[in-house]
Amino acid sequence: MIETKHIFKNFGEKVVLDDISVSFERGKTNLIIGQSGSGKTVLMKCLVGLLEVDRGDIFFDGRSISAMQFIEKKNLRQEIGMLFQGAALFDSMTVEENVMFPLTMFTNQSLEEKLERVNFCLQRVNLTNVNRLYPAEISGGMKKRVAIARAISMKPKYLFCDEPNSGLDPLTSIVIDNLIREITKEFQITTVINTHDMNSVIEIGDKIAFLYHGKLWWEGNNNEILTTDNKEINDFVYATELTRRLKQ
Repeated sequence: MIETKHIFKNFGEKVVLDDISVSFERGKTNLIIGQSGSGKTVLMKCLVGLLEVDRGDIFFDGRSISAMQFIEKKNLRQEIGMLFQGAALFDSMTVEENVMFPLTMFTNQSLEEKLERVNFCLQRVNLTNVNRLYPAEISGGMKKRVAIARAISMKPKYLFCDEPNSGLDPLTSIVIDNLIREITKEFQITTVINTHDMNSVIEIGDKIAFLYHGKLWWEGNNNEILTTDNKEINDFVYATELTRRLKQ
């Protein structure tokens, strides 16, 4: 579980995160949603350690980030998997080399051990016979699956996904959503997803945190979001769905 307790983040005089206390549960797909400028990207960056909060604290299974020494933070980062927007694969590396990259960087495993793990991860995301291909030789959906394989190569306790369906067609988005949910439950990972995709919210939103002008405005799940009487979230859901339909 990941918990934030009364965290604040300012940029100059602008308050971007305003007293956010929220928990993200193990074995569930936890979604952060909100309009542009609501603070969801900043919250994600604070969670993964790219930004430091000004006040408050973040806990990973009860471990306080603010109380950690450098080596403890370094060890924590090795427990975190990241799925970046756009996949962020290395173009000059093969699929196999991309998935193996974290293992080479952070472990002392033998080549045989690393290859075994790479092949397991690729099989888990339903990719075969792609080890020697380069990112330019595979589709957008396959790139996202390779990125997921890389993100789980280190057997992470925590998985962060930034707009995992960005740039994908609706059918491929469903495949990626289902894959993230399956892996989350199978390996009991604490998964946090920053998204604006309402299909993802409805399909895999085990826990949803809605930010509004830097505040935690609403919490619930994918069933409750459809029946809430919260005006701001209803406006957001309606506007997001309307925009999606106009783009089709």
